[in-house]
Amino acid sequence: EPDVTIVSCLKDMAVFEGDDVTFQCQVSHENARDVEWKLQDVALQNNEMNEISVEKGKIHKLTLRKVTEQDIGTITFRVGPHTSTA
Repeated sequence: EPDVTIVSCLKDMAVFEGDDVTFQCQVSHENARDVEWKLQDVALQNNEMNEISVEKGKIHKLTLRKVTEQDIGTITFRVGPHTSTA
């Protein structure tokens, strides 16, 4: 299995309270396994507040819905041993 690396990293975002914000990271290979999103070292799951998706097989997206002050912090995307933060 090829080593999946991060091709394009996360970018820092500033949004207003109540807005949605989307982070995206592109990886080198489709169907990457061992992928994880975190907010302040807490693993995020796909639910009504967090939408986790993959576009075109390589672009991994995280959308945080209706953000609040509690959502301020570091977002981390990890694939295997590689990480990107914003």
